[in-house]
Amino acid sequence: MSVNLTEVLSDLPNVDRSLFVVPTQEKVAHEVAFNHAPRILLLYGSLRKRSYSRLLTQEAARLLTAMGCEVQIFHADGLPLPDDQPETHPKVIELRELARWAEGMVWCSPERHGAMTGIMKAQIDWIPLSEGAVRPTQGKTLALLQVSGGSQSFNAVNQLRILGRWMRMVTIPNQSSVPKAFLEFDDAGRMLPSAYYDRVVDVMEELVKFTVLLRGRQDYLVDRYSERKESAEALSKRVNQKTI
Repeated sequence: MSVNLTEVLSDLPNVDRSLFVVPTQEKVAHEVAFNHAPRILLLYGSLRKRSYSRLLTQEAARLLTAMGCEVQIFHADGLPLPDDQPETHPKVIELRELARWAEGMVWCSPERHGAMTGIMKAQIDWIPLSEGAVRPTQGKTLALLQVSGGSQSFNAVNQLRILGRWMRMVTIPNQSSVPKAFLEFDDAGRMLPSAYYDRVVDVMEELVKFTVLLRGRQDYLVDRYSERKESAEALSKRVNQKTI
């Protein structure tokens, strides 16, 4: 059913008509051509020599590679605490460059004291919400994993999901929590076959699907009326200011 936009907007006096955009199937479904594989950055939240979050991250990276993705794993060894060093620190530069490079991410944290680890949070805190007019994570996809030393829990992934929303990422519905992780990996660090392993496959598969679906369309999908209005007002103020 067609809608007379002028008539409808007449009942919305608080809306700026020049900035009001009606979402359409055509705009979402436009074809986007890429000459590179989906780019996925993986972060994990432990520095232990035998880190189960690292082992799970590496297993996820193998799956993503098999699904046709280009993957990079960031190792937090040497990453300073947020605000303890300048943004020019080499590890901070490395992390931020990878965040800009990525089209999607995987965050994997151990659960410690019922929460994500400080190492996991420090990595996320070093990724800025904005760099000038660019938001490094906005519209990018995110998958969440966690490992636990005891029974299955979802505290870490639930916290990470909140952070993903705050970073304006598209966090996929599925997630994975591996309990008693010390029983789920062999001596070589490979994950053993189990329902938990199958769930990790599910999560990576879903991440790739969402990444392929969204990439190249983020600018349209995360474009917001309130921000268009704010930008228009800022531009008008700048253009119309009196020369001093």
